[in-house]
Amino acid sequence: MERATPAGVGVLVLAGAPIGDVDSVSPALRRALSEADVIAAEDTRRFRDLLHRIGQEVPGRVVSFFDGNEAFRTPGLVADLLSGSRVVVVTDAGMPSVSDPGYRLVSAAIEAGIRVTAVPGPSAVLTALAVSGLPVDRFCFEGFLPRKQGERRRRFADLAGERRTMVFFEAPHRLADFLSDAAFVLGEERPAAVCRELTKTYEEVVRGPLAELAQWAVEGARGEITVVVQGADAPVVDEAAAVGQVRALHAEGMRLKEAAKQVAATTGLSSNDLYREALAQTDS
Repeated sequence: MERATPAGVGVLVLAGAPIGDVDSVSPALRRALSEADVIAAEDTRRFRDLLHRIGQEVPGRVVSFFDGNEAFRTPGLVADLLSGSRVVVVTDAGMPSVSDPGYRLVSAAIEAGIRVTAVPGPSAVLTALAVSGLPVDRFCFEGFLPRKQGERRRRFADLAGERRTMVFFEAPHRLADFLSDAAFVLGEERPAAVCRELTKTYEEVVRGPLAELAQWAVEGARGEITVVVQGADAPVVDEAAAVGQVRALHAEGMRLKEAAKQVAATTGLSSNDLYREALAQTDS
């Protein structure tokens, strides 16, 4: 159970930063930056540049907070919070802790009973989903896959049966290999979309089967890349075979209802229907 924030303790604010267009800066983000006692920025130079472009000054102390120093920096920021400071985390683009620094600090703050809130902002994940043209009712975010081909293909193999739309981040110089491996494992005709430089001047969204996108990417792509891949089609289930699996498990000693539940979990069929049919065949 979450503990109440002790009196006199500060607040940790995760602030969404523009993923490209600085006009995405909201009044809420401006207010959060102006009220911060400490601003933990992924890249202090980029953060200062953002402030310059939006014409804003901040009174708070700015410290660097990136993957390489997050573990080292977290205890000091928690101490600032416990002493009553309002700490705002800002990454280079998008929401902190989503494939960016922030998770360790959030966990430590919660453990210390510190309130954690957010200033919602642009997200490459949701933006790419929205413009991809692929189903968005159910999706999962997979972030960056391993750089080595063997490990990357194993991850794709783990996702081969995933029925939700999948969202990935990838570096531009690895995009062609990423798409080629995706086509090899998931199927050349699997629909996908490559979203490049979202909300920026040279925004580009290329849609098509994975094999065609892999060929397109060979010529090279620049900028921030988000890839959206359609989930797997629902498997075609042979109901008679499923009932046969239930009866086989029952013959091995499993209770018929438990066998029906197990087969239903792997096929998506109704456990009640499987049970009734298997029972009828057993009694006949």
